[in-house]
Amino acid sequence: MDKAVERRLIDLESRLAHHERMAEELSSVVFEQGRAIDLLTAQVRRLRERLMLLEAGAERSPQDDRPPPHY
Repeated sequence: MDKAVERRLIDLESRLAHHERMAEELSSVVFEQGRAIDLLTAQVRRLRERLMLLEAGAERSPQDDRPPPHY
């Protein structure tokens, strides 16, 4: 095999190995971000439910309808 062709083949194999490693690392990062998004979504859902329960159980006072003192 010609030395130039052999060198190009080695270079291509090296680049391929680098790209495969990068793809695996990116896949891992995307997976972890997906887990974090799922966790945050569940937390927001629970907080929204708690807020709705608190709002439903809370009675409004006449003071809630008055403007603040600085008006």
